Amino acid sequence: METASRSTAQPTFRNAAAADVPALVALVESAYRGDASRVGWTTEADLLDGQRTDAEGVLAVVEDENSRLLVAEVDGETVACCHLEHRGDHVYFGMFAVRPTAQGGGLGKLVMAEAERLARAEWGAPAMHMTVIRQRDELISWYERRGYRRTGKMSPFPYGDERFGVPRRADLEFELLVKELG
Repeated sequence: METASRSTAQPTFRNAAAADVPALVALVESAYRGDASRVGWTTEADLLDGQRTDAEGVLAVVEDENSRLLVAEVDGETVACCHLEHRGDHVYFGMFAVRPTAQGGGLGKLVMAEAERLARAEWGAPAMHMTVIRQRDELISWYERRGYRRTGKMSPFPYGDERFGVPRRADLEFELLVKELG
C-alpha cells in the first residue's frame, strides 16, 4: 500500500517565509540526520552526526535578497525544499530535502526541474552549481542522471564547526557538480 506522502499529486511551489523556518529545519533534519532519515535514501547518518542546519541558517537564506528557499507542498503539507542563490554567472543549488517517506516517487525530480526553471526565469542563469559530499556515490549518480557533471573540484568539509554536523570519518570533502541550463 502506498502512503499518502507518496501521493502522485503534483506539488505546488512557493517561496518560503520566516513562519516556515521551524518546519523547514525539521524537514531538512529528517532527510539527512538520525534514524528517521534512514527511511529514505538521502541519509547522511553514516557519515555525520549532529545537525544538518539550524533555524538561524534557514532564516538567513529566507531573508537573503539574492536567494530563494523554494517550498514544495502537496495537499497543503511541506514535502520538499531547496535553496537557490544567485551568484553572478550561476545559481547555487543547496539545502535540497525531500521528506523521507516521499522519496523515490519522483518528487525530487519535480523540485529540481522547478529550481532549474526558476534559475533561468528569475536570474537568466546559464548554469546551476552544487556541492555534494564526494563519498555520496548514489546521490552523485542521481544528479548525473539529471544532467549534472562532476568537475573534480573539491572543497574541504568544515571540520570543527558543528553547525554542519559532527563527522564520523576524517576524509569528508565536497565535490562541485555543474549543469548547463542552456
